[in-house]
Amino acid sequence: MNLKRISLIAVTILAFAACKNATQTTTATNDSTKATMYFGGDIITMEGDSANYAESVVVKDGKIIFVGNKDEAMKAAGDGHNMIDLQGKTMLPGFIDAHGHMVYYGKNLMDQSLTGVKDISEIIQRMKSHIAQIPGDGWIVGMGYAPLKMKEQRHPTADELDQISMDRPVLVVHASGHGGSMNHALMKLLHIDEKTVDPNGGEYVREKGSKMPAGPMEETALIDVRNQRPAFTGEAADKVIKEASKIWASNGQTTAMECGLGLGADDISIVENAIEKKILPIDLVVFSKESATDDVVNTAYGIGEAYSSKSTGSASKLLSDRVDLDKRYINRVRLGGIKLWLDGNPVLAWMSEAYATPPPGREPGFKGYGQIPDSVIFSFFDKYWKTNMQINMHVNGDEAIEQALRATEAAIKKHGMSDHRPVFVHCSYARPDQIARMKAVGAIPSFLSFGLYGQGDEVEIIWGTKRASNGMAAQSMLKAGVPFTLSHDAPITPPMIMPQIWAAVNRVTSSGKVLGADQRVSPYQALQAVTSAAAYQIKEEKSKGTIQAGKLADLVILDKNPLKVDPMTFKDIQVMETIKEGNSIFKLSSTVAYTPVTISDHNHETGHQKPLSVSQQKLMARLVQSAK
Repeated sequence: MNLKRISLIAVTILAFAACKNATQTTTATNDSTKATMYFGGDIITMEGDSANYAESVVVKDGKIIFVGNKDEAMKAAGDGHNMIDLQGKTMLPGFIDAHGHMVYYGKNLMDQSLTGVKDISEIIQRMKSHIAQIPGDGWIVGMGYAPLKMKEQRHPTADELDQISMDRPVLVVHASGHGGSMNHALMKLLHIDEKTVDPNGGEYVREKGSKMPAGPMEETALIDVRNQRPAFTGEAADKVIKEASKIWASNGQTTAMECGLGLGADDISIVENAIEKKILPIDLVVFSKESATDDVVNTAYGIGEAYSSKSTGSASKLLSDRVDLDKRYINRVRLGGIKLWLDGNPVLAWMSEAYATPPPGREPGFKGYGQIPDSVIFSFFDKYWKTNMQINMHVNGDEAIEQALRATEAAIKKHGMSDHRPVFVHCSYARPDQIARMKAVGAIPSFLSFGLYGQGDEVEIIWGTKRASNGMAAQSMLKAGVPFTLSHDAPITPPMIMPQIWAAVNRVTSSGKVLGADQRVSPYQALQAVTSAAAYQIKEEKSKGTIQAGKLADLVILDKNPLKVDPMTFKDIQVMETIKEGNSIFKLSSTVAYTPVTISDHNHETGHQKPLSVSQQKLMARLVQSAK
């Protein structure tokens, strides 16, 4: 079977199409005061280290009250219960977003899509068409271009973006979220000029032979600029959460994450708005950006006081009772902890040894670089190690992982062990000795597995085959007794779960090569990474992650059983319905014609792999600079 290659744009279109052709509701179609019994399909409970099936599941009042055979389920459900025949479909626990940016993604939905642009002139054309939708003097923002796919293979300059508007601020952001560019009006507004100093861990690209910023910027420089964007308010703030929630739900996720609240100056107010208006159909766990931690914590404290049972006035009346009695949540939002960025993206990962092929513009011996001083990271661990504020750390290279481990080990030495469960986000390359230390400190890696497809070929060139083949070392983690999760990091990739499972099981790159066959995991292990292991990661394993009596009725129904189909077809499996606490919040219309999505042009029957040509290798290397 020859498979056609697909880009992330097609995956994104599929996600939107599912939403537009689906029934969205926050109430069950049956009488929710009665029990509902599900039967007639494969019900995978996700309990244990191998697949366990149940004949029936009974749900009532938002919880699972029975799991077992059909006759006993009928008795448990009681008189007049609802009965839903799965008709051969497969039921699993609701998927859990182990690392994503739902607020960030929702804000991007308000911007002009630049996904799939072929050149800078198309960026200009699309952005001009977006101006009329932006009121007053608001920023004109676009998101999603990829220089590798563009004729120029670079970011647009300020001079080029001036063609969109000379008077209004213009900002375009690369699909990775790690780079972008601005026009001169935005520079003037933010007082960015030749005297502006590059922030730690970032850079303003300068005009040749000058210190004047040319428009393009990377990492923390882009973050500083985005932080100053005017706030989303009113209906726009509602839409950020509502539209993103629909897409998360359409992909089977009953718990979402914003792992970097504070990347935008209005992030906190957007979440406050969602709490006040009770507009979230799914749970949202937030982790504050390290520099915004004080603001987020203070806001969370104020909200907690306002919504507490001791509060007086109208605020306390807005508090929704939770079926699981988890007092950490207020109207489906809870503060999970803190997020720190220790290094950059995979092609600029901070390594202990030099890259095999230095990125363009870098000298031989280049190892990437860190973004946060030891003193900052150590202080966060010192303050929060024994609290309920969990620390998530963005770490791609082994030197970044080393910094994270040293901070964790120092906290243990000073304060003793705790059930902190520090999350090593991405954990793209960890050495064997580091994996053993991760086990010792109770760390959990969360892999952006679809990155193996999207960037695997270029990473192999830059890191070398040995490191790349052992990237996202899921099998090594399992052998060491370290649980791992899979995450989409939306908007870096679309907020879809099945492509992450597909990538972790197959480890196929965009050229069709299997990268690190020894690190592949079984389909069941991949499913654990988005259900039971993900619930453990966010410290909600008592109420989520498996289908067990007493847990929340957070469920997803798929059209096929991932354990009974060809692993290369996982990306074709469709979410048919998503159920949050017994209520159907997404249901795919039966009238929608679904076209299976394919991901690679690799011939998997013959095993033939297309090698990278010299020109392709050069092209991949040139991507490094533009992908920042």
